[in-house]
Amino acid sequence: MSVVALDSHSSSVEVSEQKDKASLQTGHKKNIAVLDGVRACAIIAVIMFHINLLALHNLWDLPDHPIASALATFGGSGVTLFFVLSGFLLFMPYAKALLFQTAWPSLRQFYLKRALRIIPAYYIALFVIILFFQRQYLQPGKWKQLALFLTFFMDSSHGTFRKLNGPFWTLAIEWQFYMLLPLLALGFLLLVRRLPDAPRQRLRMLVGCCGLIIIWGLGLRLLGSTPEARTPTSFIVRLAVFVLYGIQGKYLENFAVGMIICLCYTYAWHAEHSVDIRQRLRRASLLLAVIGLGLLFFTAIWHFNVLHMRLPIFSFMNVLTPHFDWLNETVIATGYGACVMAILFGPTWMQRPFAWRPLCWIGFISYGLYMWHLPLLDFFDQRIMPHLPTSNNVGTYLLYWCWLVLTVVPIAVVSYRLIEKPCTQMGARLASKLTHHGSGKGA
Repeated sequence: MSVVALDSHSSSVEVSEQKDKASLQTGHKKNIAVLDGVRACAIIAVIMFHINLLALHNLWDLPDHPIASALATFGGSGVTLFFVLSGFLLFMPYAKALLFQTAWPSLRQFYLKRALRIIPAYYIALFVIILFFQRQYLQPGKWKQLALFLTFFMDSSHGTFRKLNGPFWTLAIEWQFYMLLPLLALGFLLLVRRLPDAPRQRLRMLVGCCGLIIIWGLGLRLLGSTPEARTPTSFIVRLAVFVLYGIQGKYLENFAVGMIICLCYTYAWHAEHSVDIRQRLRRASLLLAVIGLGLLFFTAIWHFNVLHMRLPIFSFMNVLTPHFDWLNETVIATGYGACVMAILFGPTWMQRPFAWRPLCWIGFISYGLYMWHLPLLDFFDQRIMPHLPTSNNVGTYLLYWCWLVLTVVPIAVVSYRLIEKPCTQMGARLASKLTHHGSGKGA
C-alpha cells in the first residue's frame, strides 16, 4: 500500500472516529435533556400535592376513594425525585473521572456554580416573602431563626423546619449535599485509585460505596428516631443531631440512588462495547418502568395509610407501619430511580413525552415555581378564596390552578430570566476564567 493510500486510510479512520464521538455526544446530551421534563413532573407533583391539601375536601371524601386519595396525597414525593435528580446530575463529572481517570473536576468551580445557581434567587425570595407575608422575622426575637434560613440550616431546628415557607427546608438539604458531594467523591477516589485501570471493577467498587451511603442514611434515620436523638441532653449530642440528622434526616439515601444511576449511565455511554450495554438496558427499560411504577404505587398506599388515614382496605399494610419512618424514603427513591433509568435508556416513544418542549420549559422555571408557589397559594386560600362565589366543587378546585397560572408562573419566569439564568451564566464565565487562570499558571 502506498503512502498516499495509508494517509487516506488514516484520514478516513479519523473522520469515522470523529463522527462516532459526535454521535455519542449528541445522543448523550439528548438523553440528559429529557430530564428537564422529568424535573417538570417533580414540580408539578409537589404543586398538585399542596393544592390538594388546600382543596381536596372540595372534590371527594377521602375514605370513599382510597386509591385516588392515596395518589392525590402522594405528590409530595416529588421532593424525593428532585433529590434523586440532583444526585445524578451533580455526580456526573465525578463519575466520569472516577470510572475512566479523566481530569478531576475543580472544587472551586463546583462550589462557585452551585452558589450562584442557588443563593441569589433564594435570598431574594426569602426577603420578599418576609416583607409581604412573614414580617415577624424582622423582629429581634426571630433573628436567630432567620440566621438559620440564611445559612441553610432551617431543616435542623423545630423553630424553622417547614416554617416561613414550607418548601425552603428542602433547599437546606440540597445545599448541605452540595457541600458534602466533592468530599465524598474524594473519598471514593482514595478507594478506586488502588484498582487497576478497569472501569468495570471501578464501577462495582463505586456502586458499593454508594450502597454504603444508603446504609449510612438509613442508619442515621434509625438513630434519629431514638429518644436520645429526639430529646438530646448533652451539647455534643445536640450538635451531632443538628448537623447530621436535623428534624427529618438528610436524605443521603435519595441522593445515593441518583449517584448509582449516574455511575451506570456514565459507564454505559463511555465504556468499551457501550453500544451493546445500552442495547441491553434499552431492552430492560420497560421492566424497569414497571418495577418503578409498582414501587411508587405501593408506597403511595403505604404513605396514605400511615400519614393520612388508616382504612380497612389497607389494613394488610399495618405490619409495615413500624418501618415507615426509616425505610419509606428509600423505597420511593428506588421507584423513581428505576423510572429515571427506564427513561434514560428507553425507546423513543418512552422518552418523547419528557422531551415535549412545554414540559421542558416548566422544568427550566421549576426552581422559581418551587420557592414561590406555596406562599402565594396560601395567600389565595386565606385572603381571596373566601370572597369568591363558587358554584361547584370542581370549579373551586380549578380556581387554585388558575391563580397559580396567573401569579406563580409569571413570577417564576421573572426569577428565571432576571436572576437564575444571568447568575448561572456568570458562574459559567467565572468558572471558565478560573480554568484558564489555572492552566496558565500551571504552564
